[in-house]
Amino acid sequence: MPSAPVARSRIRPPLWERRFRSPSLDLPRWAREQPDRLVYSSSRSGTWQGWTWELAQGEHRRLTQGAVGNRTADISPDGESVIWFDDDTGDELGGWRTRNFTGGETRDLVPGATPSWESGLAWGGSSVLVGLADQGGFSIFTAGTGPKPRFRMILHQPQEVIALALSREDRYALISAADHGDSIHPDLKVLDAGDGSLVSQLAAKGRSHLSSAGFRPRGSEPCLAVNDDQPGHTRPLLWWPRRHEVQRLAAGLRGEVEALDWFPDGGALLVRQLLDGRHRLWRLDLDPTRLTRIDGPAGTVEARVRPDGRVWALCSSAARATRLLELPAGEEVLRPPGARPPRSVGFRNWRYETEGGRRIHGFLAVPRGNAPHPTVIWIHGGPHWHLDDSFSPAMAALVDHGLLVAAPNYRGSTGYGRDHMDQLNGNPGFPEVEDVARGVADLVAKGLAARERIVLMGASWGGYIALLGLGRHPELFAGGVARVPVADYELAFAEESEPLQAMDRSLFGGSPMEVPDLFRERSPMTYATQVRAPVLVQAGENDSRCPYHQVEVYVRRLEELGQEVTFHHYPAGHTAMVVDQDVALTAQVLEFLVPLLSLAAPPERSRLS
Repeated sequence: MPSAPVARSRIRPPLWERRFRSPSLDLPRWAREQPDRLVYSSSRSGTWQGWTWELAQGEHRRLTQGAVGNRTADISPDGESVIWFDDDTGDELGGWRTRNFTGGETRDLVPGATPSWESGLAWGGSSVLVGLADQGGFSIFTAGTGPKPRFRMILHQPQEVIALALSREDRYALISAADHGDSIHPDLKVLDAGDGSLVSQLAAKGRSHLSSAGFRPRGSEPCLAVNDDQPGHTRPLLWWPRRHEVQRLAAGLRGEVEALDWFPDGGALLVRQLLDGRHRLWRLDLDPTRLTRIDGPAGTVEARVRPDGRVWALCSSAARATRLLELPAGEEVLRPPGARPPRSVGFRNWRYETEGGRRIHGFLAVPRGNAPHPTVIWIHGGPHWHLDDSFSPAMAALVDHGLLVAAPNYRGSTGYGRDHMDQLNGNPGFPEVEDVARGVADLVAKGLAARERIVLMGASWGGYIALLGLGRHPELFAGGVARVPVADYELAFAEESEPLQAMDRSLFGGSPMEVPDLFRERSPMTYATQVRAPVLVQAGENDSRCPYHQVEVYVRRLEELGQEVTFHHYPAGHTAMVVDQDVALTAQVLEFLVPLLSLAAPPERSRLS
């Protein structure tokens, strides 16, 4: 006789799963003219979706309903309209939708537009600046959100363009433009938002990571706060496009410094300092120039200035999950429903030398117990990104199971200056793999990592480096985990989205037709015959960044070679925004690693929870 089913409601999920299931949220966006009207994205429904929030009433309503999730909700300055990017499958191919804040009919923001990839969004006064990309190239539109469609294409070109900012009178549009074909070092342009004609241009001249805090909220002369790394590290500057003048702001801070937002009177900027993977916030007054520290918890911070001058910040660290705080008071503004996520261990700084004496910085999450530990080398994506001191339920799950997690910010990472980031230009893949190999040697030499129990793990570009590392240095690793990786680079390029093709052309110095030997040399497929360790590969079937088919071809090649490979694929795109899916993917990783590395079962309670 079969036993009666156990009521799932009485089974408490394990510690690592509770971290995933505790609701989280993104930094809210509010209406400039009605700041009590906000929108934000949250996992509170079990899937990341957009929500509206009426602050005074404390009322929250779900905005988006997509099965694959949504993290793009925004709101118009007058608070009457909300907007989001909608795609049905997770392939990021879709369109911008809008409706009234209080509900009603959903409309296309740009009626008649073909399904496209998003390429930026910025509000002005009564209009919004929108970037879209499809196989025909890149376009910039201005559009209204009222019941009658009002939109205009002001620019279309084959090279990448991204919408960055629109002035409050809807007259000037700021875009980044890779007219010269290099999307890593684009120009900044200010266009007339009416007809797209050029007003002023800030040529790249080797600059990268250009971003903007937008147009100054007050003043007769349009002025922009933009960020570039022309001095070698990211710094803010003021740009008066009609006068073709710039003023670099000597912030007097180490590391990377970027302007995030204007204070309401236009006399000061909210700036964020990034130093060794951790943030600090500052108020930068402009006349006279003066820096004032805005105190907050250590770790990673996203922040904006409310219309009354208060600063709201999304704060997290490896030890503590994301909280929405008002700074510097530290009061929690919005706590999602449900239990707090259990805490994890904090990061320790990790430094070592790599090729040519270059210093690499990263983080270590060290488990309980005596070293040397079984170890996961956690490789961040990008490549132009970095691992910061922020909360990761997946990383915490590994530490729970007794794994040392070592995360290097390899050459190519942001956060350490332009020279560090530009190391991959014309030379992708190999520098990152060599930095990982040197990191492994450092951990073993320090007695932290168990030599025969080291695994490579990464997603996206991190998955690419994991597969490339397993083929290039098979002697170093006991196994590998690659989620949504580039596995066959030539095939991936042929199938990926146009924005990703633009990035790859910039990174490699051309397409596979122009530099075929380089694409072949830097492809994990080329080294499949050298892989010796078991591999877990996870792929989204609708991924337009690291397409599913090229991953499947690589897996089948490993199978043909008799290599041990476990392949899981699932109906989503590049990012899992469904909590159950994230939990399932992490469970697959743990099921793969526990027997491979002879891991013990973790305790039910964390000493930090």
